[in-house]
Amino acid sequence: MIAFNLEVETAGERLDRYVSQELPELSRSRIQQLIVEGNVKLNHQVCTTKKIPVKPGDRISIKIPEVTPLELQAQDIPLDILYEDDQLLILNKPAGLVVHPAPGHPDGTLVNALLAHCPHLPGIGGVQRPGIVHRLDKDTTGAIAIAKTDIAYHSLQAQLQAKTARRSYLGVVYGAPKTADGMIDLPIGRHPQDRKKMAVVPIEKGGRSAITHWQVAERLGNYTLIHFQLETGRTHQIRVHSAQIGHPIVGDPVYGSGRSLGVNLPGQALHAWRLKLQHPVSQEWISVTATPPATFNTLVQILRRRVES
Repeated sequence: MIAFNLEVETAGERLDRYVSQELPELSRSRIQQLIVEGNVKLNHQVCTTKKIPVKPGDRISIKIPEVTPLELQAQDIPLDILYEDDQLLILNKPAGLVVHPAPGHPDGTLVNALLAHCPHLPGIGGVQRPGIVHRLDKDTTGAIAIAKTDIAYHSLQAQLQAKTARRSYLGVVYGAPKTADGMIDLPIGRHPQDRKKMAVVPIEKGGRSAITHWQVAERLGNYTLIHFQLETGRTHQIRVHSAQIGHPIVGDPVYGSGRSLGVNLPGQALHAWRLKLQHPVSQEWISVTATPPATFNTLVQILRRRVES
């Protein structure tokens, strides 16, 4: 059981909005659910009305019950394996595949597939996300590393934190950047109004440092193929940064227009193209390249033809 205690300093906000502002790690819908379930007290009395206004001096206490663990099942889902040994596994993740179970996606995830492929994986790095040291968005394709042992898990995690593991992406964006390369250094946090989205948020308001390096790979008229390299790994980092500088990822339904330019894209045109890391045991460098999906290549070919015609 996790508990929070708040003392109201400003008036005029309704209960759920005030708690959401004070506890940005909780979504508004989660807070409303806690209120309805009787887990929120206002001045020591259970309050199940989310719209009740609060005033200075009010005391709010929130209890968050322990989450009941999801029952993970092994599922025979095909995997595109780029590298594998007894310590780690590197895959080319397809679009549409969620990395680990979560509300709304209880099964059919990469973790379910991994449990079928690696029966000894449970417990490596956590019960609910076995072997997962980094993730890709549901509709972002490409290279993702999986730890098969505790040694590998801690090694890969340390490499990501120390920024020695290098993650490179290819993305098609709207517009034509004026320069050939650049760096985006803008902190990212939960969107203040839409809790399902991320946004550029000042560090003093809860944002976390986020740095993306980019370089033009090919100019395609009013579109550009860009090579991105992550220095940090925030949720939706490339998508948020690209949109912020006026060049959102093509096909991005959240941060862009979502238009697919005549190609039936499964989501945003963003692909984790290359992953470079040190082997957890031998310390040798491993570099893998993940072939972009057919839809990504088709999009680039169509844009090339438009420029040539």
